[in-house]
Amino acid sequence: MKENNGEHPLGDAGQILLGLVFMALWSVDSFVLKLSIFLSGSVPVYIRIIIALILAMTAIVLFLKGHIVVRDKVRPVTVISTGIFKYVRHPLYLASLLFFLRLVAFSLSILSLGLWIVIFLFYNYIAGYEEQVMADKFGAAYQDYKKRTGKWLPKLTS
Repeated sequence: MKENNGEHPLGDAGQILLGLVFMALWSVDSFVLKLSIFLSGSVPVYIRIIIALILAMTAIVLFLKGHIVVRDKVRPVTVISTGIFKYVRHPLYLASLLFFLRLVAFSLSILSLGLWIVIFLFYNYIAGYEEQVMADKFGAAYQDYKKRTGKWLPKLTS
């Protein structure tokens, strides 16, 4: 099993493929066929826009703050537990998930929500793979970090 800087070997390809499939499905369902957007008539558009904007802003913050790991040419040699990584272990993946979820929230497409769940399961899988690589690489330091920090949502208790 090749480590590939701690990333799952199929992670990038899977993210791109699922992202393209999601965008195609969401666009076709939301604007062309309108097969599963029947709930959108029950929720006022301004509420859907507000929710979508909150999700988008949160995704942007996570994306910008989480790029500390990939911005540098050299990968960190210790566990990063500061900044956004103090709160969630996978801010970039979470940003991607929120990006897709904001589109679901905007159109309330049930088909897109189903695909979003599949995407979440994929991200959870590759995040688990990467966490095992980090645990092997950093040992007890990473295990302590996992105990203090939520995988997807901040922990409410210390």
